[in-house]
Amino acid sequence: MSRQIDRRAFLRRGAAGAVALAVGPGLLAACSTDEPRPGHKPGSGSSPRSGGTLRAAFVGGGASETLDFFNGPSALDLVRARAWHGTLGNLDPSGPDGVRYGVLKGIDISDDLSAYTLHVRPGVRFTDGSELTSADILHSLGALAAQSKLPVYRLAAANFDLARAKADGDLKVVLPTLRPIADGRMILCQGNFLVVKDGTRNFRKGMPSCGPFRLTEFTAGQGAAFERYDDHYGHVPLLDGLELRSIADSTARAGALTSGEIDFAHDLSPVTARTLAGDAKVELVPTKSPYLVGLSFQMNMSVKPFDDPRVREAFKLAVDREAMVRTVFYGNAEVGNDLPSIGFPDYAESLPQRAYDPKRARELLKEAGADGMKVRLTTGPETPGMVEMATLFVEDLKKAGVQASVRELPPGQLYADFPAYAALPLAGSYQMPIPALSTYQMNTAGGSPSAFGWKESGTDALVAKARAESDRARAKKLGTQAQRTRWERGNQVLPVFKPNLNAQATGVDGIQDDLFEQFPGFSRASLA
Repeated sequence: MSRQIDRRAFLRRGAAGAVALAVGPGLLAACSTDEPRPGHKPGSGSSPRSGGTLRAAFVGGGASETLDFFNGPSALDLVRARAWHGTLGNLDPSGPDGVRYGVLKGIDISDDLSAYTLHVRPGVRFTDGSELTSADILHSLGALAAQSKLPVYRLAAANFDLARAKADGDLKVVLPTLRPIADGRMILCQGNFLVVKDGTRNFRKGMPSCGPFRLTEFTAGQGAAFERYDDHYGHVPLLDGLELRSIADSTARAGALTSGEIDFAHDLSPVTARTLAGDAKVELVPTKSPYLVGLSFQMNMSVKPFDDPRVREAFKLAVDREAMVRTVFYGNAEVGNDLPSIGFPDYAESLPQRAYDPKRARELLKEAGADGMKVRLTTGPETPGMVEMATLFVEDLKKAGVQASVRELPPGQLYADFPAYAALPLAGSYQMPIPALSTYQMNTAGGSPSAFGWKESGTDALVAKARAESDRARAKKLGTQAQRTRWERGNQVLPVFKPNLNAQATGVDGIQDDLFEQFPGFSRASLA
């Protein structure tokens, strides 16, 4: 039986940390499933052992944190959910089809790309003893994800006709597509589509779940505690328990790690990470390409003067990307080219790198009648580097003649009211590392609220053609054409891709094996 976590001790530790220390068609997929990676070698610490409670700290959302992950905008909301609920699958570049399945054992695609058949893994059990069936997947996708206010969860409804989705027995779900798509596996298996029991409407402690851990405690703004679920599908976690703590400040997370208060600190700032480099008790584990986070600024085309393409181009030319990489990230980041998803196969790497040209930016603003324009950039410390980059961008804009200023929101609040966020004239943002065309479909196609006024049916059509193309070379060509229109006329300034600078105590192992490193699930983690 899993060791219980003492409630008062957990809450006492969580509060102390937060106060004192201050996210092939027609064939059954021969994909990898949720099994250990072959050839895995332990980390630099001692051999992994069974048992113990791993303590991890993340940026949370304060009082707005919620167990309803379908509407929880903070990184910690998703991390908590991934520990608690089973996932359809994760992106896995080493898998034959680019995914590793979770509660599914595979996905069939019809020859004409008009339907996907999801095969449920037999024997997956919820914590109440009931078996997971096709009805649970239909409910999670159709009744919950499709109604979410967050674009990442509406992605299924944007690609599949969920109103016509149906169960074919207890272990099959048939999802008709809204249009032919060849990349549906990568849509469904991004690590964020989690499964809850059919009929679930209220998310609470004690609700049936099928993830690697059972939730035992939760306090918004402080943290959550879990115990191992011994009947978890695929593999049973090595850990007895897991504690996820909400600590907004990067320095405080690092301090908790070096003092032994926690075992894993998520997404540290570059400055903080540098202070840990010589500590023998700590190991830095940055994410690698393509798992890099794009940091960007969104210009709202529904607000003048961003409806003018000359103004949008001027803002892109005004940013000194190299300086941001040097100054904010000490060189440990990659220069962006105003397009997301660097490192993925469908990224348009053939497009020319946009130059830093404040003189031309000033000329374009003058041509557009926008010289001397005033604008306020709204951002927040949702991930390290966002506020620092916004500060530098504002200074760059001033050199181009823009009267710019920064409005910084508290941690976890930038996306808390998403409709209000999407109405901002200029806003900071970050992009999860997922393929380029999936990112477009999720955030931009069809005039999505997160598109900030971008609505180009021609580009939508190019993306749709690329996603319906089974020939990879042809799909790449079409996808690059679509991304060129975004590069030329789009409303996103994306200067930098940065790794998540995670750190862990020496001897912690297996976190990276859980995939989706930006939002780790800890199902394979162990302590020395």
